[in-house]
Amino acid sequence: MKKVIILFAILGLLVPMFGADHALPEYQFAQGDWKLLGDRLYQLDEDEPLAKVNIKVPQAGPMVYAFNVRYEGGGEDLHGGFGIHVFADSAHPRKSWGSGKSYLLWLNYDADPVSDDIPEGLSAQVYRSVSHTRMDLVRSVDLNDYAHLLNAENLNSRVPVRIVVNGISGQVRIYSDLYPGYYVYFYIGDGSPMKGDWVALRTNGMAASFGM
Repeated sequence: MKKVIILFAILGLLVPMFGADHALPEYQFAQGDWKLLGDRLYQLDEDEPLAKVNIKVPQAGPMVYAFNVRYEGGGEDLHGGFGIHVFADSAHPRKSWGSGKSYLLWLNYDADPVSDDIPEGLSAQVYRSVSHTRMDLVRSVDLNDYAHLLNAENLNSRVPVRIVVNGISGQVRIYSDLYPGYYVYFYIGDGSPMKGDWVALRTNGMAASFGM
């Protein structure tokens, strides 16, 4: 089965790895203070809760989303997060809560969450986006066993992220270089093959940068 690899490449943008001649995809800085600086994509608004950049990438079948992320500030209030919408059928060019029909994979730190469904401290969530204005929480995972990794040294590091999504079966695997060969997995979708034209990278209450 052919696997399509999507990567954050030069200037921090997602490009299919089909060859060096491929043009960069269409993108929209929809909300927040996004800048392309050197070989990294920065979101510099530490207070914006719905920062988002839309990137047009056709998606179907097995996909790999690989990039690195670095914390740039804003966590002094012990609240912040980042994530990526995958298999989005549409994109809203301005501020929005959801991102069309898609799934949001989210990493979150919140010392005082407003919802009982979100664990206090470090956690991960999966949301099903129904529209640009509605998302439903599908899964929430307590990650406080790993909260000790949020130290000053690691916060200054570029943390690799690799997410494998099988658009046919709905299986998602998330890998960490901290534990080679180890991954967590779960399922999204309704059992039918997924297709999408957009991804959306977003942050909440923190500044961050992204690249290869």
